[in-house]
Parts: sequence; C-alpha cells; structure tokens
Amino acid sequence: VTRKSSMKPVKKNKAEDPELEPLCCCEYIDRNGEKNHVAACLCDCQDLDEGCDRWITCKSVQPETCERIMDTISDRLRVPWLRGAKKVNISIIPPLVLLPVFLRVASWHFLLGAVVLTSLPVLALWYYYLTHRRKEQTLFFLSLGLFSLGYMYYVFLQEVVPKGHVRPTQLALLTCGLLLILLALYRAKKNPGYLRNPASGDRSVSSSQMECLNPKGQEKTKGFLGAESSGGLNNRTPKDDLKGSSRTLAGSPTKVKEDWCAKCQLVRPARAWHCRICGICVRRMDHHCVWINSCVGESNHQAFILALSIFLLTSVYGIALTLDTICRDRSVFTALFYCPGVYATYSSALSFTCVWYSVIITAGMAYIFLIQLINISYNVTEREVQQALRQKTGRRLLCGLIVDTGLPGW
Repeated sequence: VTRKSSMKPVKKNKAEDPELEPLCCCEYIDRNGEKNHVAACLCDCQDLDEGCDRWITCKSVQPETCERIMDTISDRLRVPWLRGAKKVNISIIPPLVLLPVFLRVASWHFLLGAVVLTSLPVLALWYYYLTHRRKEQTLFFLSLGLFSLGYMYYVFLQEVVPKGHVRPTQLALLTCGLLLILLALYRAKKNPGYLRNPASGDRSVSSSQMECLNPKGQEKTKGFLGAESSGGLNNRTPKDDLKGSSRTLAGSPTKVKEDWCAKCQLVRPARAWHCRICGICVRRMDHHCVWINSCVGESNHQAFILALSIFLLTSVYGIALTLDTICRDRSVFTALFYCPGVYATYSSALSFTCVWYSVIITAGMAYIFLIQLINISYNVTEREVQQALRQKTGRRLLCGLIVDTGLPGW
C-alpha cells in the first residue's frame, strides 16, 4: 500500500526571510537584502575601518574605497518611520548644516564675509561639474534653494522686522511672493513631458514603422508619419546617428524628422531629446535643471519661467526692504556697497551678509532668466544652442549672450 504524498506547499519560515517579517520603526532592509537596525549604522563596516586606518597612518585612500564608503553611508543614513526606517538622501544634508554656519561666520568681519561669499559659488560650481560629469541626480541644489528661501525669510523675520521699519502690508506682500515661488516650483517639478515606452501601452509603434529601421536604427526607404513642426529642427552628427538613429522624412518640407531612441526604445518627435541624467526622453527638452532636480521641457517650461520671474521680483523686494531697514537714509544701490556701521551689531551684520548672499543668488538666476528669454525670442532651446556650439555650426553674438544656431527659426 502506497501512501499518497502530501501536496501541501511547504510554508516558509518568516524568520528565514527578513522581508516577510514586520519591521519596527527603526529596522530596515539594507542593500544586501538583510535586516538591519538604525542603531547599528556604525557597525560592521570594513571599508570605513580601512579608510580610517589609512587616514590615521597618512596613507592614500583608493577612490573605489571612498565610493564604497559613501554607498554604505547613504544606505545606512535613515530616520525611524512607520513600518521601517526611511532612507535619507545624503545630498540634502550639507546645505542644511553648512549654509547657516557659513553665513554666521561671514557676519563676524568684513574680510571673512568677502572670503566666504566668494567661496560659496565656487564650491557650488565645483559640485555641479562633479555630479554633471558623473551623470548623477542630486538633491543638493534643490535642498540649497529651498533652504536658502526659508533661511532668508527666517532671518528677515528675526532680525529685520523687529526693528519696526517694515509695515505689515510689506511683510504680507513678501510672504505672498514666497508662497508663489513655492507654488511655481511645485508646478515646475512635475512631469516636464516624458515620453513613455511603447510597451507601456500609452503609445505604440506599428510593425511597418519598425521595418523602417535596420539593426543600427538608421533610415531605410520607408519613412515615419510626421507632425507639423513647432520650431527649428535639430542638427545631428554621425555620432548621434550611431546613438539614436536619425531619420529625415521624405516628402513635404512641413514634415519633421523623428528619432528612434535606442535607450528608451521609442520614437521621438522633433526637438525631443534623451536626458542622460534622468534616463528618459523629454518632449522639446530645454535642459536639465539641477535647481529643481528635473528636466525643463514642453510641459513645465512655462512654470519654470514663472518661478524664475516671481523669484527675481520677490528677492529684489526683500533685499530693498532689508537695506532700507539697516541702512537708513541711503539708496538701495548705495547701501549695498557703502553702509557704515553695519558691522557694529551682530544683527545688522547678519542681515547685511544675507543681503549679499541673496544678491549673488539673484544675479545667477537673473542670468538664467535672461538666457531663457533670448532663447524663447529666437525659438530655440538651450539643448539646441549647446549642440550648435559643439558642432561648431553656431556663432556667438553680443558677448556670447546670443547664439546663432543656423536653424530655420533664425
């Protein structure tokens, strides 16, 4: 007599699989798939121990070791949360810590202020080129921008308003400007016009269109149906053809050429580009903006311009109110460069330092705003301008502010 084998599936012990166990507020699943605890963030880190030993003995640390240490720190830097500790992006922390320290140190003396306020843009540019070369997304600039807005407003409320020279209507107007900036940034942070993969079902490519591509994605005898052009066409190089397979439509000149993106596996309309940082194609891509940690494209370009314009108006208004309070009986421009006695008290010195920090940020945003207005007036995008300069098909005009791309929009 044979016994029938039981067909019941063997239940897996929850203790063997950490992902099946409920996590407390301080526990999390690390990058190795193992359960870990926030309190053990400094335990069992051989790379960190090795790096500290080499640093103490004055030996060089390998770049690979530094990258592993940063990966470990970013994975273990978490805050307690419901159903498991949440990961904190390490790039948002430096602005929250360093900005108040630098500004308060800069307010001690005029020379310290000159050194600190000069070094801050240099450090920001260095970090920008470092992350841009690695094609990495970072929340550093978004954190810096939002925290700068909040900290400048905090200093204004704590140091400027109590002096009694700011009327309630002026404070209300400045507060409304700040809220409008946040609202416009929220709108600009949304979808810039991402192109979905045809496999997702939102947009599909027919088999007849696919037959037009050879293995390298180049043009065959058949063409794709195009749409009417909304602006200038992009110039492509043979290098770009190897990457994205450019195809020019035959027929009516009102047709535009479309690109096949090998990375996203979709057909791109005219003026759409693949963002190497976001890893996705964007309709009418202008550029990748680090200040919003997103691309500026067809869907959020207006909100981006609106955020810039509101920021410039609000910042200039806040600077004028502050200088009028700490440097009485002087014009705004004169008080910015000559304000005797401003370092007599720590309150006025901190306010004056924050004014100069705001001036530096405002000047940078004003340059971006000016470039955007020039590009819009000539119906070109920043991506097309940079491409024309790289291909040496464009020429700079008016001290480099205007670039003749040679596109039909010109």
